[in-house]
Amino acid sequence: MKKTKNAKALLSEYFIFVIFIALVIILTCLKPSFIQPSNLVNILKQASINGILSFGMMFVIIAGGFDMSVGSTVAFAGIVAALLGQGQFPLIVPLVVAMLAGLAVGIVNGVGVAVGDLPPFIMTLGTMTAVRGLALLTSDGKPVTGISESYKAVAATSVAGIPMLAIFLVIVILICSFVLAKTVYGRRVYACGGNLQAARVSGINTTMIRISTFAIAGLLAGLSGFLMTSRVTIGQPTAAESYEMDAITACVVGGVSMSGGVGKPWGVVVGCLLITVITNGLDILGVSSHWQKIVKGVIIVLAVLIDVKGKRKKN
Repeated sequence: MKKTKNAKALLSEYFIFVIFIALVIILTCLKPSFIQPSNLVNILKQASINGILSFGMMFVIIAGGFDMSVGSTVAFAGIVAALLGQGQFPLIVPLVVAMLAGLAVGIVNGVGVAVGDLPPFIMTLGTMTAVRGLALLTSDGKPVTGISESYKAVAATSVAGIPMLAIFLVIVILICSFVLAKTVYGRRVYACGGNLQAARVSGINTTMIRISTFAIAGLLAGLSGFLMTSRVTIGQPTAAESYEMDAITACVVGGVSMSGGVGKPWGVVVGCLLITVITNGLDILGVSSHWQKIVKGVIIVLAVLIDVKGKRKKN
């Protein structure tokens, strides 16, 4: 009986990983070109930007929040980076300024939610619209072209066959995983999401913790904007639409509870890869992009349903 329970617990813990492996095998059987090195590199590139964005979203959701503005923040930061990345400044300048721009948006969100006591959905929905408008205003509604060759090379280069974008993702994963698992701050983020009132009573500065999680999400959205502009070689004010949904999907599928307090970094990594593999596989199979949106929507609903059912059983 004990072994059966342990096996069930283990399967529940790594269920998403099993699904991911099964999906890879199925797609390889249906389309052998899926497993070719060139396509695997392409999957890594596709997963990198969304993965970085997803880790920022993970902090917000674990702390009991929600951020609809990260897609607009990516576009705005990308525009700022493109304007500064045309060769007139060292490459570090557009990178830092893009991340600071994202950080500023995140802090505004955090203050609105934690200090203004606005619902996260309403606050970030408003920010999403405003920041998208700011991106259009900054670029005069036109794509920003002419970024330098060194800027383009950031996303185009590889190290030992590994795309530079994937290296950025690995760095973000390592830092975020360490912060959540090994620091007092990480434990306080989980505490805020688990029970905000109890965390406040225990002496945790919940206001600053919640603001900081939105700030992290904004900072990583700014980094994503810098990297995306390098990849597509253009600053596009309408870019990254629905990216927030991809990030939320990766988190929820990866086991981050929408009610807060639960979630592991490795689950977000697998969730992000799973979403990317589904998109890539459907593209290779020639499935319409409209169907892809339907599939992602169904995945979100099923993942949240499983999360809710699982919590009810525990309770």
